[in-house]
Amino acid sequence: MNRLGVPDGSVSARPLELLSPARNLECGLEAVKHGADAVYIGATRFGARASAGNSLEDIAALVSFAHPFGARVYVTVNTILKDSELADTAKLVRQLYDIGVDAILVQDTALLRMELPPIALHASTQMDVRSVEKVRFLAACGFSRVVLARELQIQEIRAIHEACPDVELECFVHGALCVSYSGQCYASEYCFRRSANRGECAQFCRLPFDLTDADGHTIALRKHLLSLKDMNRLDYLEELADAGVTSFKIEGRLKDAPYVKNVTAAYSQRLDTILSNRSDLKRASSGIVHYSFTPDIRKSFNRGFTDYFLHGRTDGIWQFNTPKSTGLPVGTVSQAGHGWIAVQGDIEIRNGDGLCYVDSSGTLQGFRINKVEANRIYPYHGAGKNLQIPKGVRLFRNYDSLFEKKLAGDTAERHIPVSISFSDTSEGFKVSLTDCDGNVAVAELPFPHQTARTPQADNIRLQLSKLGGTIFETDRVEIMMDSGLFVPSSLLTALRRDAVEKLLGLRMDSHSVPPRREPASGLQYPEKTLSYLGNVMNSQAKAFYQEHGVLSVDDAYELSHTDCAVLMYCRHCIRFAMGWCTKRGGSRSPYPEPYILRSADGRTFRLEFDCRNCLMRVRADKSCH
Repeated sequence: MNRLGVPDGSVSARPLELLSPARNLECGLEAVKHGADAVYIGATRFGARASAGNSLEDIAALVSFAHPFGARVYVTVNTILKDSELADTAKLVRQLYDIGVDAILVQDTALLRMELPPIALHASTQMDVRSVEKVRFLAACGFSRVVLARELQIQEIRAIHEACPDVELECFVHGALCVSYSGQCYASEYCFRRSANRGECAQFCRLPFDLTDADGHTIALRKHLLSLKDMNRLDYLEELADAGVTSFKIEGRLKDAPYVKNVTAAYSQRLDTILSNRSDLKRASSGIVHYSFTPDIRKSFNRGFTDYFLHGRTDGIWQFNTPKSTGLPVGTVSQAGHGWIAVQGDIEIRNGDGLCYVDSSGTLQGFRINKVEANRIYPYHGAGKNLQIPKGVRLFRNYDSLFEKKLAGDTAERHIPVSISFSDTSEGFKVSLTDCDGNVAVAELPFPHQTARTPQADNIRLQLSKLGGTIFETDRVEIMMDSGLFVPSSLLTALRRDAVEKLLGLRMDSHSVPPRREPASGLQYPEKTLSYLGNVMNSQAKAFYQEHGVLSVDDAYELSHTDCAVLMYCRHCIRFAMGWCTKRGGSRSPYPEPYILRSADGRTFRLEFDCRNCLMRVRADKSCH
């Protein structure tokens, strides 16, 4: 069980928000059911995942479901925009405001010059937010929240919070990692004319590459050198909260409902464990969640886990062998025969599971299990007919058939606990429902007082507790009336239904939609010039920056396609990964620079190492074509 809400005496406690992704309405509903305090979802257009759009009707349905729990719905409007799209964007925002959306995530500053309703604005991670100066500027422009760059260390997050304590900080805690700073990646646009800043990322960073040195010698062959493991900060939520983070964001607007269920539940349970010992913190929404499964983030899609740069640069943030899910270690191969293998390990392996391993060339191989007999595993015919895995090879389960089957069903229910009070009145009877947030709904009906032939208390409790099919569940029932009065079941049912309807209306009406932050005047942007990295694609965004002191504003890369441009700015460093960072205890590389990445289609990319800023740049290597 997972209890959310406001404990007694915690009115002044700071609310913490678990923010889950929603590819569609189903995922959004399941996120709320499994303990999310908020959900972020894309609309029909202008979201940073173009393939994860949703109708206004579906978003309205999600709002109606979430708000009675005090959960919020945020919509991504975080692509850069063409001039021809500005009017449609403004219309969309007005529609989102009208259906009760709590905030929109924004990248394009053109929206700050539009006639918009007073909807709250969140600065998307695509805005590349990683400095105190930029957070101050965005807050002064009207943003109530900023989504921080994933690469920030805990002390950098704390410094931003201490300098800008009135700005909500949202921080990614789980899911896939972009190797480049978000909003500063142009590789997909360069290679495939699919802009990441327009919601069309082709996942260039997950491709295999050859790595060669200045003399053309091969350093690595067909390795996924830009592919990172997945983020997992489950063990650092309290540390992040103490550093000033308000919202813990799970990545995954392309993930399916089972993924959202499992990961949301795991983080929600961990948050409640933390808050059970903290009177200064509370959950941002209400309710009790009952689970019918045990969450385990290792059993959902993952490439292995890293806390990324939260505690500085560490080994093992990358996954060079594959961009696919590797899953949970299950043991090692102890024997192998014709069409079968034996596995030594403590985890039960079942029919239908998917297993994988890294072969001698460093390539991930996988197969599904047809049957398990004793300790022998038989792959599906064809997949493993000539399977030859040496003894001692580690096996991983990247598809747990039993777990996935369970997640495909109903796995959680979320309810608002209510105390029920029943009493007689001078003309009939009355029911009061009081929820965990202090809302009170009263229903009264006239009925002539009659003497009961049998005790009524048990039936009163039974009938009033029948809250199935609603978002409420009974906490306790208190009966305050003359015990000798008769109360028919039909009257109790009518009173209960009336009180439940009123309480639901009260919860909807009392939902607090955050207002738009009032912008200040006379603001100056922290920089005087903006290159293509400013992602300015329309005249309104350009005018915005000019109004705020920027003297020179270049066109976005999507318009200019600047020759030999830096396509990626990465904290991940291939030199460090190879053990050749002498500043961090590595040896000097035996290979002369510059290093070149070559993709399967023959494109080449030059690597540049900015050791002073601990940064790797990936540049379009035009000279090699």
